Amino acid sequence: MFVRIRTIFHQTAHLCLSSRSAVSLSCAVFMVFLTLPAYAQQNLNAGVISGSVISSHGPEAGVWVIAETDDLPTHFTKIVVTDGQGRFVVPELPDALFKVWVRGYGLVDSKPVPLRIGAEDVKLRTFTAEDPLLAAEVYPANYWYSLMEVPAENEFPGTGSAGNGIGEMMNSQDRWLDLTKQGCQLCHQLGNKATRTLDHLSHLDFDSSVQAWQYRTAMGIRGQFMTLYANRFGPRGMEVYADWTDRIAAGELPPIPPRPSGTERNVVITQWDWGNESSYIHDEITTDKRNASLNAGGKVYGVDGGHGALLELDPDTHEWEEIVIAVKDNPDNPAVTRFAQQFAVPSAYYGNEALWQRPADPHNPMFDELGRVWMTTKVQGNNVPDWCKSGSDNKFAQYYQSRGSERQASYYDPATEEFGLIGTCFGTHHLQFGWGENRMLYFSGGGDVIGFINTRTWDRTQDEQLSQGWCPMVVDTNGDGRISKPWNQPVGAMRSQNEGGGGGRLIDVDLTLDTRMSPGSYGIIADTQVEGVAWGVGTEFPGRIYRLDIGDNPPETCITEVYELPVVDGKPMGFGPRGIDMDSNGVIWTALSGSSHLASFDRSKCDVLNGPSVINSQHCQQGWTLHEIPGPNMKGTDRKADFHYYNWVDIFDTLGLGENVPIANGSGSDSLVALVPETEEFVHMRVPYPLGFYSRGLDGRIDDPDAGWKGRGVWANYGTNFNWHTEGGKGTTSKMVKFQIRPDPLAE
Repeated sequence: MFVRIRTIFHQTAHLCLSSRSAVSLSCAVFMVFLTLPAYAQQNLNAGVISGSVISSHGPEAGVWVIAETDDLPTHFTKIVVTDGQGRFVVPELPDALFKVWVRGYGLVDSKPVPLRIGAEDVKLRTFTAEDPLLAAEVYPANYWYSLMEVPAENEFPGTGSAGNGIGEMMNSQDRWLDLTKQGCQLCHQLGNKATRTLDHLSHLDFDSSVQAWQYRTAMGIRGQFMTLYANRFGPRGMEVYADWTDRIAAGELPPIPPRPSGTERNVVITQWDWGNESSYIHDEITTDKRNASLNAGGKVYGVDGGHGALLELDPDTHEWEEIVIAVKDNPDNPAVTRFAQQFAVPSAYYGNEALWQRPADPHNPMFDELGRVWMTTKVQGNNVPDWCKSGSDNKFAQYYQSRGSERQASYYDPATEEFGLIGTCFGTHHLQFGWGENRMLYFSGGGDVIGFINTRTWDRTQDEQLSQGWCPMVVDTNGDGRISKPWNQPVGAMRSQNEGGGGGRLIDVDLTLDTRMSPGSYGIIADTQVEGVAWGVGTEFPGRIYRLDIGDNPPETCITEVYELPVVDGKPMGFGPRGIDMDSNGVIWTALSGSSHLASFDRSKCDVLNGPSVINSQHCQQGWTLHEIPGPNMKGTDRKADFHYYNWVDIFDTLGLGENVPIANGSGSDSLVALVPETEEFVHMRVPYPLGFYSRGLDGRIDDPDAGWKGRGVWANYGTNFNWHTEGGKGTTSKMVKFQIRPDPLAE
């Protein structure tokens, strides 16, 4: 189904794709594209402002110089870091009047100075923050969050409301910590100014901070969702959060973060405001994961989950616009918003206003090789057609009926300004294209199945049933090299698709049978080495990854391998995987959101892939390597305070740190965090302004391979549910953010 949504003119590329029969990264060179004029357009933004930063202590090294302007179609900001002598160069500026000022740890924000491009030898004067509280106001959120004092290890397992007040599902301190990350930070950052105080509720005169937190977690458009997670802690949960904000109100301060050093001083950050004050822009996309030069110099996109829209930004003209995402015209099964329209407790910011009403609910976008933006969106209601059900003649439904579909698939074609809408039998959440000739598109979000669309078949037939399929995750536990029925089946409650699915337990297992597992379905990535293979992530504690090979005749040939994070003497080495990616060597990378690690998994190190010993998914501990990300620990624990919503591997060196560099979203630390595998050096690319940079995804693009650092960059966006939590408060919008690394802090 195609829907034309607007008639605004777009300059587009003419694309040509050569077919491929082998699957490897070298195949990318056979993709031939005629792209938009790339770097020449950026000459419009070639201005420079340079100078130095000085305080009473002399030159200030490793502080940020921020240049922002409202002279362009949208608010524009450029941020650089001073070198060891306090010098700075702000490059690639458009012709505008900028307010230029300084922010740095240990300093007071300097007074903005009006400057135009071409200004040289500028002396920016700043002052030391004599009051430690004033200095701490600009610390990253995870430093403040580290002050939270969770129950001690010896207080677990929880015995419920009638016992120690800790929820009975909380069987360890690590599991509690995981919930403070994957539960409490799924929608927004914690530790920023808006969340570490109760000031915005002071007019309600609560008797205690516990009551204030109970109210806070029940209010507004996400109140029902927050209450669900808060209740899992048991009564101690709100007591812990109340104690945290009480101690901060009494003057407790976090540890002092280090200033940027080394490579971190070479980071250049560019920001564009987009959306409105209530836009919930979940993810962005700039190019094809498999070809970082696709859409070179072109417009970039983000999905506004709250407003059911696709946002389109031109980084050269600094203009953005909203494109409302189409849904099917289906009165018998209409698409409706999943967000609350009435609230048990009004928002402290917007009262009873229903901010998000459109139905499309986009979650994740990806470019294909034809320049189309594919998305996981709701295109219809939750009722699936009869051919999705087990009584039909659909071979996938006959083999295993999915749990249904609360979100489906669509794409937007900038060349025609039309949407394609595809109903799916399975739920969708994240999506990724395979490297093979069938242009297979894999989806997470199906709960106990992995779904896929053969986009080549779709383009040829426009047939929903013919172009899609799905596989349950069945492991070869009897060791015969294939999957056969009947299976061992997990029993018990399943988690919602929005939580990543999964659930159930294996009981009374017969090891002469194969075993259907339900590890969950959150992150997804296609294998860079083998066509027809996808990897996924299950978020259920402590977390698992899995490999699905669909074979040559799915679903009968589908076979799954599941690998749980290593558990040693009853304690997981790490926990909380969410994102997943694979480098060009076939190594999986996943950011552990709960324990704050970047973890790699190398399947080639596994001695066993099937048979009875794989039943507990602990059969390849040697395949895992965990790299702990630097940062403060949660108080009284050995676990870090940061939260990592997702991760991505820079296969093509779009950032400048080298090929195959994994990067995690520092969703709790206002940053992206890169790991250089050869040196095991972490590079924090901190966004110091506005505070509250909470990102959910990222990607990288090469605009001009011959332009050095200026021709490439990594992109992410402010992705919080609540823009009013960002520095600036109510009225602040989301931002699209570009990260670049130049050779040194003074490179123009």
